[in-house]
Amino acid sequence: MEIAKLGRSGLRVSRLCLGTMNFGPKTTESDSYAIMDRALDHGINFWDTANVYGWKKGEGVTEQILGRYFAQGGGRREKVVLATKVYGDMGDWPNESRLSALHIRRACEESLRRMQTDYIDLYQMHHVWRDAPWEEIWQAMELLVQQGKVIYVGSSNFAGWHIAKANEAAKRRNILGLVSEQCHYSLRARKVETDVLPACADYGLGVIPWSPLAGGFLAGKPKADDSGRRNEGGTAEAMQKDREQLEKWETLCGKIGQAPADVALAWLLHQPTVTAPIIGPRTMEQLDGSLRALEIKLDGWTLAQIDEIFPGYKTAPEEFAW
Repeated sequence: MEIAKLGRSGLRVSRLCLGTMNFGPKTTESDSYAIMDRALDHGINFWDTANVYGWKKGEGVTEQILGRYFAQGGGRREKVVLATKVYGDMGDWPNESRLSALHIRRACEESLRRMQTDYIDLYQMHHVWRDAPWEEIWQAMELLVQQGKVIYVGSSNFAGWHIAKANEAAKRRNILGLVSEQCHYSLRARKVETDVLPACADYGLGVIPWSPLAGGFLAGKPKADDSGRRNEGGTAEAMQKDREQLEKWETLCGKIGQAPADVALAWLLHQPTVTAPIIGPRTMEQLDGSLRALEIKLDGWTLAQIDEIFPGYKTAPEEFAW
């Protein structure tokens, strides 16, 4: 397994990140355990979850599955760089969501309890919250770091200027600030190239793309027995609407002799700001198959062909003006 630093930090993580969102809703607990064991066998040490995953308000279903897995011992927790998130609704009372200092501290304690660990390696803000000043947010995060409950802090779904404001506020407090940004980035979602990726490069944030296969679109047309996301509403509609683009993509991947999903992941791994795309396997086969992307090297001709099929964006402000 290839290893890379997470942004400017000294933290070393695998170049694929195990996403756990399917654990509970779509993958049974026993199958989730098997996938996590296999991920460690492959050297995938970077795992991502969130307190809202499992989609039962306040229960943290997926975090609980991870906690019971870690409780089995055998060095499981110590081998993992564990990332979770705070922001979403965990209850119906006013301070059971978002990024007040009160909720950040409470949510962290609850995530620690569910995951049966005494520290979180990477604590990510799942979304920006404009109603809380950065002084309040960093006060809460700084305290968690001082207490040893959080090691690093990251963002998710931030705009470039949010990243700038957050890290400038952190500088005023003489603390490390954000070390990563988890953003929606794939060949079908390249808007972050205008300002988010340049901000990450400038401030030294590692980029962790979510939905790298665009909901399954970039894996190509599904087989008749495929029960995954490609047969579900939004992706199925996109495949019909953008059939010509999909066919060009599949033809290009056929020319270079690689599976479309593997090429899509490989393309992300070729982007200089990307540390580790998040793979969210429902099955062991999907996990094993994703490793092929690490072996694919895309030449200049192939990258140019990909850009013709999925045009990207210039860095701002050039994208918007001369």
